[in-house]
Amino acid sequence: MRSIRLRILITCVVLAIVGVGGWQLLPSDDGQQKAIKVGTTDQVTSLDPAGAYDAGSWALFGNVYQSLMTFKPSSSTPVPDAARKCSFTDSTLKVYRCQLRDDITFANGHKMTAEDVKYSIDRVVGIKDELGPSSLFTTLKSIQADGDTVTFNLVSQDVTFPMKIATGAAAIVDHTTYPVDGLRKDNLVDGSGPYVLKTYTPGKAARLEPNPTYHGAIEDTGEPVSISYFADSEALAAAWKAKKVDVTDRQLPPSVIAGLDSASDELRMNEADSAEIRNLVFNTRKTSPMSNAAVRRAVAAVIDRPKIVTDVYDSTVDPLYSLIPQGIASHTTAFFDEYPKPSPALAKSLLANAGIQTPVSFTLAHAKGGSALPEANELREQLEATGLFKVKIVEKDWKPFQEGYAKGEFDAYAVGWVPDFPDPDNFIQPLIGANSTLHNGYKDPAVDALIKSTQQYSERARASADFKALQKVVAKDVPLLPLWQKKNYVLSSVDVTGSQYLSDGTGIWRLWELNWV
Repeated sequence: MRSIRLRILITCVVLAIVGVGGWQLLPSDDGQQKAIKVGTTDQVTSLDPAGAYDAGSWALFGNVYQSLMTFKPSSSTPVPDAARKCSFTDSTLKVYRCQLRDDITFANGHKMTAEDVKYSIDRVVGIKDELGPSSLFTTLKSIQADGDTVTFNLVSQDVTFPMKIATGAAAIVDHTTYPVDGLRKDNLVDGSGPYVLKTYTPGKAARLEPNPTYHGAIEDTGEPVSISYFADSEALAAAWKAKKVDVTDRQLPPSVIAGLDSASDELRMNEADSAEIRNLVFNTRKTSPMSNAAVRRAVAAVIDRPKIVTDVYDSTVDPLYSLIPQGIASHTTAFFDEYPKPSPALAKSLLANAGIQTPVSFTLAHAKGGSALPEANELREQLEATGLFKVKIVEKDWKPFQEGYAKGEFDAYAVGWVPDFPDPDNFIQPLIGANSTLHNGYKDPAVDALIKSTQQYSERARASADFKALQKVVAKDVPLLPLWQKKNYVLSSVDVTGSQYLSDGTGIWRLWELNWV
């Protein structure tokens, strides 16, 4: 998400009040129940699954939509959710078939059908929105719907396909209320997830209530939840301190996290290993100075990750030296092997040998919020101290930032990535494969061939050699530069349990696990 990665339901009879700030539905009988207040700095790009591939949007998708499959907490094996059962039909791994449950209705009362499943994924691929998740379906050839059965025909073997249809990219929508050739614009949602979204104000707040008609893999749909979206980590920290939120997840300031006492009896603090990473992505189009691999390699030769970790993040993150993070199978230290220590001399040699005139001027963009600006300043300081680079920092709000890098407006841009599912493929194919979600113009047929090779092995250990080869290619060609891997911290008041399930490596934000003590 993804950061890059990185959702509403409607009752049968509603009165919608639409205004500039948002919309509201007629409250249900349980509308006055005390909601658990959750705070986050993640933002929702779109409520339409075809128009978002970011952590904030997908966090909400997983609560108000269903996919055919899902992940149980801390498991890497998908299980049926909207489906009754799913499997590959034979050893070719090119045909995947699911039987849909017969008891699922959307929030508007319409019964879910196999045609809805086909329609939902076909429109993601067909719309191919620049901020959407169509890049996950590069191996999908066609979909057939017949009765309660959905059949996926793949162009090549892809053992990760069951994981892909467990993500927000395969969220199932009502085919009668979502346009086939464009995104839904009304900030409404027709889904069938464990929650109904009762109110939504873009960029500000959302209220979720348990869906009484939900049927799927989740046994208990939990308590009402109120989500507050904060513009930056300082605002979230102030809300936590003032007890205006009961749970915080992504992102308190590093200095605040570093100063917390995990043994305090005034809060619950869950610290967990995380597969969330952050990369410095390079625009490889011919219009950018970063189109020359020597310039990208020179940047890689200079960057001091431990200094970023300590000076910007108060050691709440770890240095990352490869595209696949620690804790995920086939992780290596390819960038450390290639550039073992910051070396301005190596950078100077790389540029001189390529005939590059210095200083190289380029733009470095980031989205507003968190520690992004201090990080950008640190990167600029390290690069300009060599005399080889001149860096202009560009700061944008989240959606304009996404739109900007998709159009090639920036030479380099820092982006976080929260995995969609716990497999090394999810750190490779969406980030450096053909039509990657990072939109940096990078294409390499050899890389795509290696990716295709990794997707044929149901025993994932057999793909390890190819994944390691891919990481070496990235370290030498540097279409992006891994910076750090996050440690995840979720805080809750002592009155709330279940916050540990908001981040468990599966990419699902399980708000339904939150309960009052």
